Amino acid sequence: MEPPTSYEAEKHPVVGQEQDRGEAGKDKEKENSDIPRRTGQSQVYTATRDTLFSKKTTDAEAHVLVSMSQSVFIFECNLKVFVCFTSHILGNTLNLSFIQSLDFICGMSPALPVFTLQDQDELVLLYAAAHVGIIYNHTSKSRHMLKGHSHSISSMCVSEDRRWIATADRGPNGMVIIWDSYSGIPVNTLFDCHPDAGVIAIAFSSDTKHLATLGTEEFQVSMAAQGCHNIKFPPSYCKTRPIESTSSNSKSLFWPSPTGGHSKKYCLLLHVSCDLHLPVPNLSLSVCLHSCIVTCNTESHICFYNGKFTLLARYTELNLDAIVSISFSKEWIRRQQEYRLDFKPLITRYTNLLYYSVHLITRIVLDEDYEPIHALTCHPSQSAVVTGNHGGILEMWDYSSKVRSGRKVFNTEKQIQCVTFDPKGLYLAVGFASGAVHILNARTLESEQEEALHYTKDSIQLITFSSDSKYLATADAGKAVSVFHLITKEGSLPQWMHLGRIHSHYKPIKDLLFGVHLDSTQPRLLSLGMDCQLVEYDLENSSMDRLVILSSERIEQSGVPMCMTWYPPLTAEQFLLIITDQYKMRLFNSTTKMCRSTLQGPTYGSPIKKIVVLPKSEKADTNSYYLAFITMEKVSLGLQILPLDGNPYKSNALICHSAGVSAFACSYDGRFIFTAGGADCTVLSWEINLNVLEAAAALGGKDMVPFYNLLEGGRDGKFYREMEDFFYYCQVHHQGVDSMEKRQVSCKIPLSEVSSLMRALGYYPTEQEIEDMQNEVKFSKYAETGKYVNDVDLEEFIKLYVNHRPAFSISSSDLVRAFWALGKVDSTGQPVLQRQELIELLQVRGEHMTEEEVVECFTALLGLDDVEEEEEEEEGGGLSEPKSGHSEYTLDSVIPSEISVETFTGQILGFTSSAEQSSKSSPPE
Repeated sequence: MEPPTSYEAEKHPVVGQEQDRGEAGKDKEKENSDIPRRTGQSQVYTATRDTLFSKKTTDAEAHVLVSMSQSVFIFECNLKVFVCFTSHILGNTLNLSFIQSLDFICGMSPALPVFTLQDQDELVLLYAAAHVGIIYNHTSKSRHMLKGHSHSISSMCVSEDRRWIATADRGPNGMVIIWDSYSGIPVNTLFDCHPDAGVIAIAFSSDTKHLATLGTEEFQVSMAAQGCHNIKFPPSYCKTRPIESTSSNSKSLFWPSPTGGHSKKYCLLLHVSCDLHLPVPNLSLSVCLHSCIVTCNTESHICFYNGKFTLLARYTELNLDAIVSISFSKEWIRRQQEYRLDFKPLITRYTNLLYYSVHLITRIVLDEDYEPIHALTCHPSQSAVVTGNHGGILEMWDYSSKVRSGRKVFNTEKQIQCVTFDPKGLYLAVGFASGAVHILNARTLESEQEEALHYTKDSIQLITFSSDSKYLATADAGKAVSVFHLITKEGSLPQWMHLGRIHSHYKPIKDLLFGVHLDSTQPRLLSLGMDCQLVEYDLENSSMDRLVILSSERIEQSGVPMCMTWYPPLTAEQFLLIITDQYKMRLFNSTTKMCRSTLQGPTYGSPIKKIVVLPKSEKADTNSYYLAFITMEKVSLGLQILPLDGNPYKSNALICHSAGVSAFACSYDGRFIFTAGGADCTVLSWEINLNVLEAAAALGGKDMVPFYNLLEGGRDGKFYREMEDFFYYCQVHHQGVDSMEKRQVSCKIPLSEVSSLMRALGYYPTEQEIEDMQNEVKFSKYAETGKYVNDVDLEEFIKLYVNHRPAFSISSSDLVRAFWALGKVDSTGQPVLQRQELIELLQVRGEHMTEEEVVECFTALLGLDDVEEEEEEEEGGGLSEPKSGHSEYTLDSVIPSEISVETFTGQILGFTSSAEQSSKSSPPE
C-alpha cells in the first residue's frame, strides 16, 4: 500500500498552526461549510468538523468515554469529557487490486487508546483496528477509515484541539502519518522516525507545533511537525537507557518546561507501560488536562494531580473493569446550572475542586470482546459470518446490515479453535483447545445435545461436515482424526454417535476434506498431513469406536503439503488440488491418486497456507471459477483465476493482516472474503471485484506471452535460443546422431527426451518427478480421446519447464542447513560429513543410488575418466572400461575423509559460490 504524501503547506493550515476555537471560529467553520469546492482548492483547507459526516441535530451532552478490558463506556458529566477503552468495532473501504473495498471490520486494537474528536452535537471517536485508523460517528453510526499503514498501528495521538491525528507503526519501513480529522485526509508522512524498532509512543505538544515519537533507542528523538526536524532530548528530559518494554500501552506526553512564561520548550514527561495482569493497582496511563494530570489504573480508579504531582481528587467506586485508556473531550460546558453540586465528590482535597467533582453516569457505546480470534466461518445460504475467540465467545454477524445477530458464551470451555456450518445450514460445530466439540443450532446458537462430544484431550484443529450433513470429522493436535455419525430414530431427537478416532498420521494434519464417491452418493473422507500422506477413510465399513482406513498414499518427495480442496468441474476427470510449501499446485486424480498436473503457484513471499474455491455468484460478469488463498508469513490474501496453467498474471494478492492471518472464509455468493487476524483481535470483510482480476490477467498477454516472460531474457533472450537449439538437437539424438538415413523434420520431440532436455537447461528432476512429467503429458487427453500423448512441441515443453522447475534456485544457505542436519561439528565449530557417511546417504536415503551409480557420478564430477584416458594414452594403450576397484581407490584418494560445505560445493560440484562464507554460521533455528 502506497503511503500518503504531504500536502502543500500554503493550501491548508499546517500542523501546529493556532486556530480560533471560540464562537468566531465556529462561525468561520459554518461559513466555510457553505463554500463550494473549486477545482484545485485544498480539501483540507476548506474542511470543517462536519465534512466527514452529515450534520444531524441532536441533544447530545458532553460525555466521558471510558474503555475497560471488555467495553467502551461513555460517562455523562459537566466536565471535559474523558475516554477510556479496550475492544472492537466495524467499518472500512479500500480500493486496491481485486479488492473493491474493505467493507467491514469487526474488532479493535486492544492495546491502543480511544479518543474523542467531537462530543456536543455529535459524538465522534477515534480508534485503531489492525493497520487502519477509524473515525467513528456514534451519533450517525457511520465510519471513515484512515488507510495508509502496511503494518499494525502501534501508537496514535490527537492534538489538543482535535484537528490533527498522528498514527505510527512498528514494521519494516515504518512510518508516522499525520491526518486532518475534519476531512480524513493525510497531510504529512514521516518515514523512518525510529528505523531500528519503529515507534512505540507518540504525542503532540499543547500548541501542536511539535510531535514527540518514542522508540527503543538509547537517545530518544522527537519529530517537529513542521519540516520534520529531528530533536534529540538530553538525559535530563527523558530516559537515556533503552526501553525494554514493547507494550503499545506505553505513553509519552509533552509538558511545559518549569521556566513558565512564553517559553517554547517542552519536555517528555512520562513513559508508562501497562501490565493488566498485575494483581496490584498499577498505574496504567495518564493524560494532561491543562493544569492537571489525570491517571487511571487496573482497578478502575481515576485520579487528578496538579503540576507538582499533588493528589487533587480520586474516584474509586466506579465498579468497572481495568481501565486501559482515557481521553477528555475538547469542549467545556460552562453553564453554571449544569454543575451537579448536589452530588458529593468521592474525595475532595481543595474547596475549589468542585469543578472536578462530577456525578458520572455510564453509558456503553461499544461493547466487544477482546480475545485472539482463530475461528471463522460463513453460513452456506445466508449473509451471516461466525467468529470464535480464545475467550470462549461465539458471535454471529449479519454482514449485510453489519449488526451482531447472535452471541454465545461458553462457560465451561475456552479457546475456540475452529467452527463450521453444515452444508444445509442447520448445525454449527465448534471445536475447542480442550478437545471438546459442541454442536449448536445454527439459528439459535443453543446446544443440540446436553453434553459435548469429548473424546480427546488434544486441541481440535480442523472440523468439517459431509455434504449430506450426516457425518462430522475433526482433526486434532494429537495427529488423529475423529468421525461422528448423526443417528436419527423415530420418536427421539437426532444424536451424534462417535464413529471412531485413529492416529492416521505421524506428523501434524494440515487439512481435512469430505467428498462424494463417483459411483455413488456416499460421502468419502480424506486427510492430508505434513508426513506427505494422503489418507482416505472407509466410512461405510466403520462401526462404533472403530474407524477404518481405506488407503494411504505418499504424494510428495521433498515438498510439504499445506492444504487441499476439490478442483471444480473444469475437466472430464475429478481432481484433488493439493498445495505444497515449494509453491507448487498439484492435481491428483481423485480415484487413482496419480499426480496428473504440476503447476507453478503464486509466489508472494511465503507458501500458501489455506485455499477455498469461491462459489459462483449469480451477479458475476465472468464465467470463470476463482480460488481464494492466504499465505503464511507475508500474510497475504489472494485470488487465482481457474483453470490453473501456471500463468503468473492470473493471480493477485495484498497484505490483509500484518501480524498474521489465523483463518479465512468466503460468503455463500462469493462476493465477500473474511479474514481473522488472530492476535490483533479483528475480522476484516473484503468485497472483491473479479473484473479487475480478469483485466489484470488480460494485460499480462495472451497464449504463450506470459510463459515467455518467465524465461530469462524472454523470447528474444539467449536462454530461449539455447532452448530451441537443445530442442532440435533432441530430435537428432532420438533419430541417432550417427545415422546416415534421411532426417525426418518435426516440430515435436518424443516424451522420452523430455528429461534430458530438462537437465540440459539446468533443471535436474528426480526419477519421481520425471515420471510425473511423463504421466502429465501421456494422460493429458486420455479422458477426451481415449488415447495417449507420446510427444510434445516446443510451446508445450516451455509450459512443462516453467511449471515443474523449482520456484527458487537452491542457495548456499540451503546447503549449509543440510550439512547442519546431516553432519557433525568439527573442531572449528562447523558441520562436516564423513566420506563414507556421504556415500551411504546417497545409497539409502531418498531415491537411493546403487554403488555403481555413485561411482559413476563421482567419476564424472571429479573428471576421473579424463585422468584415466590421459594415463592410458601416455602408456600407449587403448581405452578400456574402468575397473570398479580402481574407481573406488581413486575416489578415496581424491575425496577428503571429512567433507565440509565448501569442499562439497567447490571441489566436488565445481560451483564458484560464497558457500564458504555462508557455512561459517551458527546452527539454524
